[in-house]
Amino acid sequence: MANVDVVNLNGETVGSIELADAFYAADQINEGLLWEAVKHYRASLRQGTHKTKSRTEVAGSGKKLWKQKGTGRARIGSVRSPLWRHGYTVHGPQPRSYDYAFPRKKLLGALRSAIASKLADGKLTIVDSLELKEPKTKLYRAALDKLNVTRTALIVENGKTLSKALLLGARNLEGVELVLNNEVHPYDLLRYDRAIFSAAAIEQLTEMLEKNASKRKLAAQKEAV
Repeated sequence: MANVDVVNLNGETVGSIELADAFYAADQINEGLLWEAVKHYRASLRQGTHKTKSRTEVAGSGKKLWKQKGTGRARIGSVRSPLWRHGYTVHGPQPRSYDYAFPRKKLLGALRSAIASKLADGKLTIVDSLELKEPKTKLYRAALDKLNVTRTALIVENGKTLSKALLLGARNLEGVELVLNNEVHPYDLLRYDRAIFSAAAIEQLTEMLEKNASKRKLAAQKEAV
């Protein structure tokens, strides 16, 4: 087990928390799995509203413009021909969804790698509590400055301990996003420079990842037998 310092919003160390080496060691970073998770996430964001007109949607008469032979000109059947200007498009893009199924085990594996990457880079901070007395943006901005957040940051909180002060105080911070621990995605962790976890959020997330890892080990042992 690895001990990670727990700080308060003033940047002072107030304790420590144990994180499993199996999930947060630097050698557990799977770059290929991270790439797959990011690719899946970005694919689901695509609107897929691109469209070209088919033959039935292009305006124009269907009458043959001139006879087939004897004119010396190329054969043509309709003014809507794809070879002509204002004609329809052959096999053009149509509205579609780019989303596809992504296994939960692979998603959790990518999440472990993303957290391990942040921890290895020294850009993961665990805070005992993210709650302040007043829901003011300037107070949270000052707290992030004390935590040495100079660029973008992802704040991860437990849904049971999420306060209205945090929700209102962090929503207008530029370059800062607030998510719940059961909604955090590997893409979010890679997108932002720093990751700020509450102690309650990281504990619940660790518990979930440990359960998944245990199930995976049992399945592998059964297959080996």
